Amino acid sequence: MHAQAKDADILPERTRAALGDAVAQVNQLVLGKPNEVRLAFTTLLAGGHLLIEDLPGLGKTTLARAMAASLGLDFQRMQFTSDLLPSDIIGVSIFDQTAREFRFHPGPVFTQLLLADEINRAPPRTQSALLEAMAEHQVTVDGVTHTLPQPFFVVATQNPVDLAGTFPLPDSQMDRFLLRLHLGYPDAGAEREMLAGADRRDLIAGSLPRLSSQDVLSLREAVGRVHASEALVAYVQALLQESRRHPGVQVGLSPRAGLGLLRGARALALLEGRAHALPEDVQALFTAVAAHRLVPESEADGRDALAGRILRAVAVD
Repeated sequence: MHAQAKDADILPERTRAALGDAVAQVNQLVLGKPNEVRLAFTTLLAGGHLLIEDLPGLGKTTLARAMAASLGLDFQRMQFTSDLLPSDIIGVSIFDQTAREFRFHPGPVFTQLLLADEINRAPPRTQSALLEAMAEHQVTVDGVTHTLPQPFFVVATQNPVDLAGTFPLPDSQMDRFLLRLHLGYPDAGAEREMLAGADRRDLIAGSLPRLSSQDVLSLREAVGRVHASEALVAYVQALLQESRRHPGVQVGLSPRAGLGLLRGARALALLEGRAHALPEDVQALFTAVAAHRLVPESEADGRDALAGRILRAVAVD
């Protein structure tokens, strides 16, 4: 009874219902991907950023637009190309002849939900323009720091690295993404409904926001109040340590990855209506949090499979 009361008190009923409505609406717009939608909301509530890696045309952009529409967030889409410059992302200072001074003109990064589309088609110098924004929620131009709007959430898409014209993301950039997802092809039923139904862009344009940006900030604050027991923290630490000594791993998980995993577990618990995180929350997120951060000794070892073996090697006490 006490646990139920605590669960009920962590969020106002209105906010809890609105969150459920937002998730349901995104699922109506992105058909056949309930688990991926759940993980995308988990990333947002945890205050992280999301990397979606898949072939073109599988709904990556639709997911980002659907979330922005359902959450009432300002949205900007940036198409990354090989000739894109850092100033095209963060903005540039231009001399104002009338005022006799330089004025900063913000770039697309000054938004609440930024879709960085095909991020690995830009060279590393341009990719790195997002590092400060993603880590500190600010950008520095000509020695002046500019704060980004809140909440700030990056959804980046990338094509598989074996496609022509791609530049692999450096490890420091990969580490800025809390989760990495693969959408994959829809099942037969979802694909038929998509083909027979209205255009997704029209449906998104007609969608009403179920939450506001202030609601999202309140939800992020509530994530910090979700309880993580000492046993759960010990379990996460055991996973980190196993990742550093597991056969086939050249570079294991950092403490930052562990903090992200715990924060994500809390966010997933909140999304599920609980005020306490469980080992099952950690397990549900581990591969999505860990795989893109692991550096295998051999490229023949798939990162997802490696993360799965690490997870199975650590028992829950």
